[in-house]
Amino acid sequence: MVGGGITGLAAAHRAVEVARERGIALELMLVEARERLGGTIATERAGGFLVEAGPDSFLSEKPWALALCRRLGLEDRLARTDDRYRKVFVWRAGRLHPLPDGWELLAPTRLAPFLTSGLFSWPGKLRMALDLVLPRGIADDESLGAFVRRRLGREALERVAQPLVAGIYTADPDDLSLTATMPRFAELERRERSIILGLWRASRRAPQAGISGARFGLFVTLKEGMEELVAALATRIQSDAVLLKHRVAGVERRGNRWRVTTVEGADLDAERVVVATESHAAARMLRYVDPTLATLLAEIPYASSATVTLGYRRAEVPHPLDGFGFVVPRAEGRALLACTFSSVKYPGRAPEGDVLLRAFVGGALNEAVLERDDATLVMRARDELRQAMGIRAAPVLTRVFRWPKAMPQYHVGHLARVDTIERLVRALPGLDLAGGAYRGVGISDCVRSGEGAAERALGISAP
Repeated sequence: MVGGGITGLAAAHRAVEVARERGIALELMLVEARERLGGTIATERAGGFLVEAGPDSFLSEKPWALALCRRLGLEDRLARTDDRYRKVFVWRAGRLHPLPDGWELLAPTRLAPFLTSGLFSWPGKLRMALDLVLPRGIADDESLGAFVRRRLGREALERVAQPLVAGIYTADPDDLSLTATMPRFAELERRERSIILGLWRASRRAPQAGISGARFGLFVTLKEGMEELVAALATRIQSDAVLLKHRVAGVERRGNRWRVTTVEGADLDAERVVVATESHAAARMLRYVDPTLATLLAEIPYASSATVTLGYRRAEVPHPLDGFGFVVPRAEGRALLACTFSSVKYPGRAPEGDVLLRAFVGGALNEAVLERDDATLVMRARDELRQAMGIRAAPVLTRVFRWPKAMPQYHVGHLARVDTIERLVRALPGLDLAGGAYRGVGISDCVRSGEGAAERALGISAP
């Protein structure tokens, strides 16, 4: 296994599981360039605050991460969001406007909250209502931005869709592939014609029982932070099967085996290799194995971002904090993409009497802001939180975490590119790719990708 992020860890753990269940003799080696496992998942305890450097949760409606936690014995360690505060705000024209109740990512499902919302103008509301009568589109794939403009209009895109998408993908919706990122909406248009009508009908159907069950909400985390998941996975892998601080220089075919060479001088021979890194790193490693494959991998773009986490005394935060956080439209010209009220969203994130806020900056639309040093990023975040929430006090805790070229961007045509990549990989026996660059960026998608690669490597699932 090359790569010790959540994908590589899930792959290694699944390989160990399958080998034990089926009595397969397994010699495993996981190679990681960093000095620790977990990739972008990292949790810090400081002054009673619990700070997430990267992802702070996963989706329960995608079953793979939740199923993994159950197999690891972590179910009792899981924590759900406090559903009393599910509200999300949009910072527009100097105010935090709540998203209308019943808003489903791109469109409304309830009429009254939508009509009374101050987030949209009346012409904007009327333009969104045209979705009820517009014909279906005919494009095989189009950008998310083009889709929202076509179905719901410019205000829906600029004031809601763009900032929400930036919070998920740190991306420009005019580049993102609809079918690769939000296929549900493409399917709604095909099946129902109207997005609003389709969402309304879906919201009125009886909820289907799923793996998450009644105990968990949409977002799930670990009580002591997401690094609990990394630690649990690491304990299932023998310590002598992990090689840290070794950067893979190349992967090459040697007869019917593979050789993995590291910059630090290690030469590792294997029958099967799973490359679970960013696609640009995989491209570098595989450039002499298949130049065409390497070129396609390198063509998947990535965006950089950073988180600025700030702890405050609760009495010094004027805002009622009656939601999970807010997003910021690009048209507002701010440095912030979004801000999560971390200590409201999940329990145990701040000491009694304190609050923890986590701001996001950078992304595909504003990577230039990351050229500033940490102190400047903190200053910008504090200034914009003052404008948005009235916070004038100095924070009692500050942390900045940078993630250069860490978020893959699923541009229009992404799925066709991935189909070609997978076809080329199938022609290289004993090699597999896994990770967020291909068919899903979330933790649960990465778990599925890593586990699938491990099963293919052991011959128990279709290539």
